[in-house]
Amino acid sequence: MKEQTIKNIIDIYLRKWVDMGINQLPVQIETEMSDLNQDMSEEWRTWFPVNSKVTDKEINDIENRIGYEFPEDYKTFLKHKHFYELQISEVSFCEHPINIWRTSLTEMIFDGYPKEFLIDKGYIPFANWSDWGMLCFDTNKNQNDKNYPIVLWDHELADEVQYQYEDFYDMIEKIDQENR
Repeated sequence: MKEQTIKNIIDIYLRKWVDMGINQLPVQIETEMSDLNQDMSEEWRTWFPVNSKVTDKEINDIENRIGYEFPEDYKTFLKHKHFYELQISEVSFCEHPINIWRTSLTEMIFDGYPKEFLIDKGYIPFANWSDWGMLCFDTNKNQNDKNYPIVLWDHELADEVQYQYEDFYDMIEKIDQENR
């Protein structure tokens, strides 16, 4: 039930990006996600969400690198669709393009802000909040089931976090409700 709810919510918002024609970026788009009929001389390239090719092994490799396991609901998210942009309410998820999604995610975790404020304190960033913060899994809590609460980290208050959501599933449901 939870798994299908997560997938349905993601599908609704990715469909909106396509239906509104805002699934375009001025970057090279992975071939499997690009509009093969578009004029290649155009600067902005159209992308389409596609079924995820993420494997358990790839997720495990990232978990080993960061030193923490992801929540099961987040793994469902990673294994559902590839996309370049996904925003629901104030949450802008880390881009998740096919073939290069690991680079995007590890850059957000390790290179977005100094590690000593986030990953070194057990906060794993996975999405931007509006234009001033990051949503992170708080691995300091619920370590047994890896169903971490979500905290908001503000780059202007680097030594503080604010509790935001009970867990990933709670966040998906609430941001969906806020946006309707």
